[in-house]
Amino acid sequence: MDAARSPRRIDYLLRKADYVNWHRQQSNRQILRSQQGFSEVESSRPKACRGCVNYHGVSYGYSRDRRTPLICGFHPFGWEGSDCPDWEAIRNS
Repeated sequence: MDAARSPRRIDYLLRKADYVNWHRQQSNRQILRSQQGFSEVESSRPKACRGCVNYHGVSYGYSRDRRTPLICGFHPFGWEGSDCPDWEAIRNS
């Protein structure tokens, strides 16, 4: 039984090590950003969609140049104006 479980354990340890390395790189990038004056990352979310529960923001497609973003269910390509009529606040439960 122990021999059958060891590959899973090794796989888990390798994934954990990869995550630790990724997290360390992200922390280093954040430190460099703050040292260079880039304290906050610019949001890719349209201004009319910020804080909206209907925001989806996932791109669909197989190749990067042909992907289509789906902004929300009401306005698939996003709202052009400043105030969306279907905007609804995200509720914290």
